[in-house]
Amino acid sequence: MALNIKPIGDRVVVEAAPAEEKTASGIYIPDTAKEKPSEGTVVAVGTGTPDEPLTVKVGDKVLYGKYSGTEITYDGKEYLIMRESDIYAIV
Repeated sequence: MALNIKPIGDRVVVEAAPAEEKTASGIYIPDTAKEKPSEGTVVAVGTGTPDEPLTVKVGDKVLYGKYSGTEITYDGKEYLIMRESDIYAIV
């Protein structure tokens, strides 16, 4: 199923990677102690601005600020809408 959200301008839609369920040593992390993920996959991109085209594309795995973007729920899935400038790196 294709995502029917079209971001405007220099915004992108990112599907956040799932939060870690347990530590490297095998201890399970409760929901209240989980950290927000700071990486995800780009699922939709805007058109960019006339001065600066977007450098990310659909399918890129990216790193972004922990509290970047606006959280939305669409068809039961969680997404983030953020400006491309909130993305730190393509992994």
